[in-house]
Parts: sequence; structure tokens; C-alpha cells
Amino acid sequence: MLNYQGLQRVKIIASDNLWESISASMLLDAELFKVVDVIGAHYPGTHSAKDAKLTGKKLWSSEDFSTLNSDMGAGCWGRILNQNYINGYMTSTIAWNLVASYYEQLPYGRCGLMTAQEPWSGHYVVESPVWVSAHTTQFTQPGWYYLKTVGHLEKGGSYVALTDGLGNLTIIIETMSHKHSKCIRPFLPYFNVSQQFATFVLKGSFSEIPELQVWYTKLGKTSERFLFKQLDSLWLLDSDGSFTLSLHEDELFTLTTLTTGRKGSYPLPPKSQPFPSTYKDDFNVDYPFFSEAPNFADQTGVFEYFTNIEDPGEHHFTLRQVLNQRPITWAADASNTISIIGDYNWTNLTIKCDVYIETPDTGGVFIAGRVNKGGILIRSARGIFFWIFANGSYRVTGDLAGWIIYALGRVEVTAKKWYTLTKK
Repeated sequence: MLNYQGLQRVKIIASDNLWESISASMLLDAELFKVVDVIGAHYPGTHSAKDAKLTGKKLWSSEDFSTLNSDMGAGCWGRILNQNYINGYMTSTIAWNLVASYYEQLPYGRCGLMTAQEPWSGHYVVESPVWVSAHTTQFTQPGWYYLKTVGHLEKGGSYVALTDGLGNLTIIIETMSHKHSKCIRPFLPYFNVSQQFATFVLKGSFSEIPELQVWYTKLGKTSERFLFKQLDSLWLLDSDGSFTLSLHEDELFTLTTLTTGRKGSYPLPPKSQPFPSTYKDDFNVDYPFFSEAPNFADQTGVFEYFTNIEDPGEHHFTLRQVLNQRPITWAADASNTISIIGDYNWTNLTIKCDVYIETPDTGGVFIAGRVNKGGILIRSARGIFFWIFANGSYRVTGDLAGWIIYALGRVEVTAKKWYTLTKK
């Protein structure tokens, strides 16, 4: 169908789950084999399956990392960037996610390569996984090739080597310890890393390389910590292409012929601030740059700016939930649409909101405070929920699902009319 629509350049990656059953199915189904260009698995633990290798297709870790972006997360990222290829022949590793820009108390808080979760203050943090990425991404490009001479070091750690086929060479060495490189998943079997000397010998055309640039990262104690630091280059003219490195735990080295490496700089970010204790939004934006309003985080449903042309008054600009049926979801969403905003630690608060029910009889709307869950856990969220319904009823519940009922009764409410809800 993609080809029929003129999209021959669009390739298919399958199946963004486990190596099986897609790999075995491709070996048994010639048509399926032909249309899948890349076999992609999520969180493969640096290993791929026999059937996946037998296909001869490109293998990718099409979602990985998903780990708190502390030095532990950086260690995880440094280890799998090397070992996904060494152990599993995966030539691409995709981090979920690039920038953690969502409330930290939601599932997988700060599981991005960097953090920017305070749009109200502008505060951000360039976390250590960014600089671990640079050890690979600044000195390789899509289209480079891994050399076959890659593997594990005798006393723990690993090394890979890549070339562009035009004479350039990049070697990446990591000695991440078990204690400091655990990813969020899967389980990591124990291994040991200890101090060692590693000797590398460049042969063939690489033996003529005169100099290698050296970039270095050391994770761990603040007093010993370095992130993507350029060291003195290695001169190889009088060494017959060989060199020896002294390696310790939790280090990364990149040795490369490329001279374009650079540790970028950035201005000092604004100071971190809590969410404003008094907050108001009338959604009065004529031509919004984004369809969603700032600071809201939709958990189920889609809330967008909506200009109400039928109301020239105070409700001309609104925020509207636009889905009218439940989508097909990969995780457990809620039966009721919900978007969250504010500070997770608030307890004594007043919420005031103008609301409008569009669907007669069966429609409804709620406001809530102290909501304690989101993301894949939103279905079981607790809090204080104040509901009104178009059938003339109201309800106060202790959960989003509506099982815990604190109060209920009748009220003069209908659809197609604005009401102000207040919860203290």
C-alpha cells in the first residue's frame, strides 16, 4: 500500500516488541520478509535472537534506555550503545526519550537524555547521558560501518570501532560497572569490571594513522567526575600503530581521526521554580503556536485551543476536549478524559473553572485536585473529583473511575450552557 501511494522511500520496521514472533514469521513468509526492512525490538538487553540474525536484515534496538538520567542512567546508556552491537549486532539504538519535558511525578519521570520540565521557569538541565551520547554521535554518522574487531575487554567493559570507509576511524571504549549501569529493564546479570591495561593495534590502512583525538568521560564521585573532556591526542607515528590505555571503572574513551569534536556550551539556565501557586489561563490566543495549552499534560483524551465563534463574550476562547470516541491504545488509559496541571505536592488548594457540556443527557465534566497518578497508571488515579452531568446530577468521588463516592445528588445542570465549578 505504501508503494502504491508513491511512498517507496518509506521503510517498515517491525515489530517494535520482542524479536519473536516477527523474526520466525519472516523466515516462514516470503512476502512478509520482503516488505520488512529492519527488525526492531524494544529493551533487548543487548542481545538479539537467532532467528533475527538468520534473516540477514538490519537489527535495531528501536526503543531503549528509559532510565532516570542520573549517572546511573548515563552508565546504562554508555554500556548499551556499545554492547547492543557487540552482543546483538544492532546498528541503531533509539533512546526513549530525548528530553524529559513532562511532570516528574508522572511515570518515568526524568527518563530523558536531558531534562526540561519547567516551562513556567525556563529551567533545564543538560544531564550526563547527553555527553555519553556525544562519545558516539559526534564521531560517527549514519552510513558508517562497524568493524568486525569489536568485543569485550578482559577485565570488563567493551570496545567498538567504526569507519566511514574513507580512512576515518572511531574507537569507543566503555568500562561501566554493574552497580552504575543498570537500565530500568531488563534484568542485568552480574558482571565485574576492574582496573586494567588495554593495548590496541591498528593494522592495514589504519596502521598509517598518525594521530587520534581523545575524548574522555568519568562517571561517579563529583571530585573525580568528567563529562566529555578532550585529552591530549595520541601520536602513533613511532608506535607501529599500537597504543595502551589505563582503564578504570565507569569510564568512556573515544579515540578518533575526526577533529570536529566539540563540547558545546550553553547559557546558565534560569533557576528552578515550583509551579506558580496562583495560576490562571483564559486561553485568549488568536493564533496559537501549538494546539495544546501550556502546562497541561493530557493523560486520556486530547485537549486543544478552541475558538468559540458562537460566543463573542468571555467564552470566545476556550480549551476543548476534542475526541468523541476512545482510541485504540497500547497502554491502559482511563474511561474518562483527563488532563493534569499544577504541582503534585499541593494539598490545600482552590480550583475554579468555567465548564460547558456539549453532549445532552449522557455528557458530563469534572474538576479534580490531589490527583495522585498519571500515564499508564491513570485508570486507577485517586484524588477529589467533582462531577456534574447533563442529566441533572452531581457527584463527588475519591477516584477517577467513580467507585469511591463521597456525595451525590440532583442539581440544575443541562448541556449547552456554561457553569462555574469551584472545588476547595
